[in-house]
Amino acid sequence: MTALQEPLPAGALLYEPLGAARELFFARDAEVVLDGPAGTGKSRGILEKLNALALKYPGMRALIVRKTRASLTDTTLVTWEEHVHPGCDTTNQQRRVRQSYTYPNGSEIVVGGMDKSIKIMSSEYDIICAFEATEFYEEDWEAMTTRLRNGVMPYQQLLGDCNPGAPGHWLNVRMKRGQARRILCQHEDNPRLFDRQGKLTGYGQDYISKLDNLTGVRYQRLRKGQWVAAEGMVYSDWDDKLNLVEFFDPPSAWSKIRVVDFGYTNPFVCQWWAIDPDGRMFLYREIYFTHRLVEDHAAQIRELSGSERYEATICDHDAEDRATLERYLRCSTLPAYKAVTTGIQAVEGRIRPAKDGKPRLTIMRGVLVETDVDLVEAKKPTNTYDELPGYVYPTSKAGVTEKEAPVKRDDHGMDTMRYACAYVDQLGERKPARTAGDAMAAMQAVLSVLPARR
Repeated sequence: MTALQEPLPAGALLYEPLGAARELFFARDAEVVLDGPAGTGKSRGILEKLNALALKYPGMRALIVRKTRASLTDTTLVTWEEHVHPGCDTTNQQRRVRQSYTYPNGSEIVVGGMDKSIKIMSSEYDIICAFEATEFYEEDWEAMTTRLRNGVMPYQQLLGDCNPGAPGHWLNVRMKRGQARRILCQHEDNPRLFDRQGKLTGYGQDYISKLDNLTGVRYQRLRKGQWVAAEGMVYSDWDDKLNLVEFFDPPSAWSKIRVVDFGYTNPFVCQWWAIDPDGRMFLYREIYFTHRLVEDHAAQIRELSGSERYEATICDHDAEDRATLERYLRCSTLPAYKAVTTGIQAVEGRIRPAKDGKPRLTIMRGVLVETDVDLVEAKKPTNTYDELPGYVYPTSKAGVTEKEAPVKRDDHGMDTMRYACAYVDQLGERKPARTAGDAMAAMQAVLSVLPARR
């Protein structure tokens, strides 16, 4: 950028902010949010402004933050290191544990998550960039505003970006009240998608076609950029403030189960659940990945499980995949109870707060073992929590929600969660776990009629 009057780092490309990103560069409001559908260049625009400010104001301090530190590793920090500031020194730490980036002029950009807020919230900053702002609570957002008092820059600013969520979300309400400036983004702002003549690029055609293939609330939010509620949401009682909790290591004395839903083209899901002495369930680890063989997943499950002991390993009913899993895990498995309506009722009952005000089913933040980049590119859910808004009942032509069975789409984590609740609540007939001899016999029977898979 010519305003910086500094040479570009080796490997860097000249960035020109367009549309909403250009408006962002000139914004000096105390709170600014880039709001729009997926793929409009929101995160890149914020990072480019941050880099420009770090170069322009020697000694400034900034913070790159998400709700969890782990979620920065494969998203924001990749963009930062590979596209925005490729000349930065990254030799001191691996990206997953990176704490800061320093500049020759004394500027520093700290990296952190609100799940480990003590360190980052004990410092003062000139600018804070909060990515995926809808993940935060309003208390998080307001706490960040109190740390904007470093005073090196002529103005202090809290920046955020978001895809739209439900209309009543606190961030949408805050922007409507005028407490935060909303800058609306559109796909035409992103030069990777549209050229100077307003025509789709080759990459843009592929990307927009993926968004056009979305359905329901994901299409309205990620393609159209609309703040809409999920009509007919199955688990409408879900409340992030109650059902989504910060990560902790479950005590070894708690009961634990593993639950698996097989998939290859669709996600393979393995959930680890801990059950406390009061019967409350906590999802504390998850694999959610496509295009890997069951034996590869099984090897990873065995490694992640370590020395933990499990009351049961519950699986979908595919005989060959169960046999493979049992062989690698060296344990028997139980077939999942698959009645949909009864299972949904069990999950619903656990989501609602009990008499003590606490729900009996919660998901910990940051439980995903590895992000599937293919799912990110396809704008599909990347974990069980992501599936919740789109897990809906169908609507008739008359606009009436038909609560017979949910729409069978992007529900692999939801199925697995049903299996887990059904087991813990002892729904259906619990068949005894198979012995090692039973498992070996089943595997040999399968292999005798099926070709070996490589």
